[in-house]
Amino acid sequence: MSWFTYLGIEQPAEILALVKTLLRIFFIIGVAYFLNRLSKSLIVKLRDKLNSRQVDNLEEIKRLNTLSMVLRYIVTTVILAITVVEILHELGISIAPVLAAAGVVGLAVGFGAQSLVKDYFNGFFLLLENQIRKDDVVEIADKAGLVEEITLRYVKMRDYEGNVHYVPNGQISTVTNRSRDFAYAVMDIGVAYKENVARVIQVMLQVGADLCMDDEFKPIILDNLEMAGVDNLADSAVVIRCRLKVLPLQQWTIKREYLKRIKNAFDAEGIEIPFPHLTVYQGKQAA
Repeated sequence: MSWFTYLGIEQPAEILALVKTLLRIFFIIGVAYFLNRLSKSLIVKLRDKLNSRQVDNLEEIKRLNTLSMVLRYIVTTVILAITVVEILHELGISIAPVLAAAGVVGLAVGFGAQSLVKDYFNGFFLLLENQIRKDDVVEIADKAGLVEEITLRYVKMRDYEGNVHYVPNGQISTVTNRSRDFAYAVMDIGVAYKENVARVIQVMLQVGADLCMDDEFKPIILDNLEMAGVDNLADSAVVIRCRLKVLPLQQWTIKREYLKRIKNAFDAEGIEIPFPHLTVYQGKQAA
């Protein structure tokens, strides 16, 4: 017994029609695969060409990389949807009843999928307004990390410990982006109350000036040390605040280097960095 007889097809015309249908389906799948590969290749070439014109603009390069990734995702989805529709058409399945049924089911499911719809809407506006891009360091939905992937549905981030967070776009209400244009390395330096504030500030300014002239760190520092002055009179320390304007994502590197140098400078100048003290008062003895 042949496969055609098992399927209830005995007439040569029916067999020929089935073979033609299968060939058309394979052809549709092949064309879809080719178009998908071609679209990805063209998008990558277009992205690389645009990036080559923005050699000195890292922010624009990051934006183009993000948009190209999302565009590839959208094109792949559209090609897949058209392929499914064409295959159903070749199988003789009418699309209209399917769409009508999908509309009814979609209405019912829509009430339970409101968060999913919200994800896509939020994702669209996040990209449209250029709030987040690939390789940005952001803080969203109480999570912070390096953005590795952005889709219309979620943002994928990796934190400092290597943990990966998938944040649905619908949960994003506030975006804190630490990677735009420039950043500040903010240092709060505490010294003992007995120290002369003017002398301490002079040492801090000198350390900042030396750091700005260092060949290793000079390329990532955008301006001289900005002294805010006394910021707080804490329990056991006078807190003096200063900051350095640096390239995006370099604030932590500069802050660590400045704190290391200020510790060495204070040690050399005999300036005390306070630590908690405990004074025991026994009270007055009875007469």
